[in-house]
Amino acid sequence: MSTYQPHVIVLIGPTASGKTELAIEIAEYFKTRIHNIDSRQIYKSMDIGTAKPSENQQNQIKHFLIDIKEPSNPINVRQFQEIAQKSIKSEIKKNNLPFLVGGSGLYMNSITKGFFVPDVPPQNHLRRQFEKLGQKECWELLKNCDPISTKKINFADHIRTIRALEVFYVTGKPLSSQKGQKPPNWKILELGLDRDNLKERILQRTKAMFLSGIIEETKDLISQYGPDLSTLATIGYRESRDFLNNQLTIDEAIEQTTTKTIQFAKRQKTWFRNKNNPIWLNNKNLLKDAIIKIESFLG
Repeated sequence: MSTYQPHVIVLIGPTASGKTELAIEIAEYFKTRIHNIDSRQIYKSMDIGTAKPSENQQNQIKHFLIDIKEPSNPINVRQFQEIAQKSIKSEIKKNNLPFLVGGSGLYMNSITKGFFVPDVPPQNHLRRQFEKLGQKECWELLKNCDPISTKKINFADHIRTIRALEVFYVTGKPLSSQKGQKPPNWKILELGLDRDNLKERILQRTKAMFLSGIIEETKDLISQYGPDLSTLATIGYRESRDFLNNQLTIDEAIEQTTTKTIQFAKRQKTWFRNKNNPIWLNNKNLLKDAIIKIESFLG
């Protein structure tokens, strides 16, 4: 006897590829709602710099897992995984079609592939020390204490390098030795969205972010939570903070944000190719192609 598996739709893609707009069109067509799988849009008051769905977009389609935490109270992958799985299971119980959308590969795979990682909360005092050391020194430390992780983490990935160090210093065990996998009993269709003109889209979105007020948003975050807020290390906010501290001009801030975002998008695409292998959508008619693939999947 075959066991029924709930159907789950996933849309992944690099930053600025247009996931939000396409997801809303798909959600409208299939009369479903969106679970936003993003490591930064979960935080309140971080709207412009994270390209969070607008108020109108959220009114158009219900989005889960947005604005669930204060920026001063960051959560790790394990904690997000628990919150997200609870929300998704609630949708399944209501016989709704869960639709997961995001560019955070690790966060997405923690849910769809059931990765489990050490439940080590953020250690702010350690993170400040690692920040002072710089990425090059942190990478050398990680090579000594957890060489397996350095084979899986990109050298330029400051956030994941610090996280791996943090886990080692707290538990005394390498992060690579503490990971496991227990996939959920879901039938998953994973769609991928990419663009040939992604670099130009990133440039235009970065300019729009600065015109829309990311500097003011950063200023408000600093005013409310202080200049050492860890989530201000996010691309766009870090450069805005440097501008406010007169360390960058506005043109330099835009240029650096664009360059770092392009590098980040490249890492995302590498992750999706190596860790996910989704069905890539046809860019000539994204919505039509998505509908055909989803209808075939749902039978």
